[in-house]
Amino acid sequence: MTLGETGVDALRALLASHDLQLVLVDDGAAIPGSYWGEPEAGLIGNTVYVRADTPVHSALHEACHLIVQPPERRAAVHTDATDSVAEEDATCYLQIVLAARLPGVGSERLMRDMDAWGYTYRLGSTRAWFEHDAEDAREWLRERDLPVR
Repeated sequence: MTLGETGVDALRALLASHDLQLVLVDDGAAIPGSYWGEPEAGLIGNTVYVRADTPVHSALHEACHLIVQPPERRAAVHTDATDSVAEEDATCYLQIVLAARLPGVGSERLMRDMDAWGYTYRLGSTRAWFEHDAEDAREWLRERDLPVR
């Protein structure tokens, strides 16, 4: 599912509630700060860059990298935001939780899209990881007062 299918208003509001900015770049334009290359989302400072063909899971994943970081680290982010395996796991978990807040997306759809894109987990699927093997990620988020459901 792409942002062109869902629109960006709900995502923009969600990110604003975490003091982040969402910038929609023109179709065909380079996406600043994209780690994986187009059409994947990019990060620079407190800003998430996307295009209409950016997958929703990509936009949420990159945004969650910023959400899990303390504000003083966000300003230095450019393209690669990962600090540790624990932070990456928390990012993956949080993107699933926040997908439930996006109309027309939801956690179930996001997990299917994550599997289709190539996220890999020991238990074989994003859903299995989320439901049965993500206690470390939940605890990491709880310790920072971030949502776990």
